Amino acid sequence: MASQRLKRGMRGALTASAIIAMVSTAPAPAIAQPPTGSTESDALKKYNELNKQAAIVNDDLNKAKDDKDAKQAELDKATADLAAANQAKQAAAATEEQFRGQVEDLSSASFRGARFNKLSALLTGTSAQDFLDRSSALNILATDNNKALSELHKAVTTAAEAATKAEDAQKRATEARDAAAKLQTEIENRAKDLQKQINEVKAAKNRLSAADQATFNVAKDTGKYFGPPGAANTAVQAALSRQGDTYVWGGTSPGGFDCSGLTLWAYKQAGVTLPRSSKQQYTVGKSVPLNALQAGDLVFYGASAGSIHHVALAIGPDKIVHASTFGKPVAVTTVRGGGSDVFGAKRVVG
Repeated sequence: MASQRLKRGMRGALTASAIIAMVSTAPAPAIAQPPTGSTESDALKKYNELNKQAAIVNDDLNKAKDDKDAKQAELDKATADLAAANQAKQAAAATEEQFRGQVEDLSSASFRGARFNKLSALLTGTSAQDFLDRSSALNILATDNNKALSELHKAVTTAAEAATKAEDAQKRATEARDAAAKLQTEIENRAKDLQKQINEVKAAKNRLSAADQATFNVAKDTGKYFGPPGAANTAVQAALSRQGDTYVWGGTSPGGFDCSGLTLWAYKQAGVTLPRSSKQQYTVGKSVPLNALQAGDLVFYGASAGSIHHVALAIGPDKIVHASTFGKPVAVTTVRGGGSDVFGAKRVVG
């Protein structure tokens, strides 16, 4: 009995030892830990968000400049129309005065007896030849008077039309001038907002870790990309030649571009003029599905047409070249690499 109890105790002891051993060797339950470098990732996320906000303000500023240029063009045309209308008005007034005098002279002569009808000519004439002579003179006088009256009427009508055109041109010029002045104020305010955003972005960039800043280094894509012959391919090659250029807010020339500045410049090399802002560039060309992109198409980013804030140039079915954001050079990437909020595409030529 005692030996059996000893054996049972030993088995219990072994079982307890085994359990302890199992517990001590089992992996500890996972405890959530903050991911390594989370501060850097948060900083980079914040930086990208600030950059996006700056891009929106920059594009709004570019659009305001587009709008002001359009209003200035309207003002120039209205001013030219006003000058032409005033000149036509003065010329018509001079013509009106000329023929009004002729009509008055002919009418006055008629009352003095120079005008008489053919019946009186027949009754008072001394011969048949005298009648014919008098009738011929009356016909000439009547023809002259009718012409003078016709020209006078034409001059009066022309003067009235010129006055209406001048009034309309003056109204358009005033409206365009007021709109341009309002837009100038808007431009100045947006420029101040942009500078504030730029300062925040630069400060945020300086706070990034070396690892985060290293993500901005993009190797040049040496692949060969071709668009349809003509303007589209010329624009593609022009944009690709600017890989490595710095992102500059408001930049439109080699060495420094913003997104719409690059597409503007690339198509300018092909003899095609685009508006300045990405929002306005979206109004050009015809829409094409994203799954039917071809080199030379413009790819737009934003939640809606009204909130477009970025544009890139397609160089293939799923490749773009773009000036993405401050701190990153002009580079080649995928369509989604340009932003997750890809909105649509436009074909400028072809």
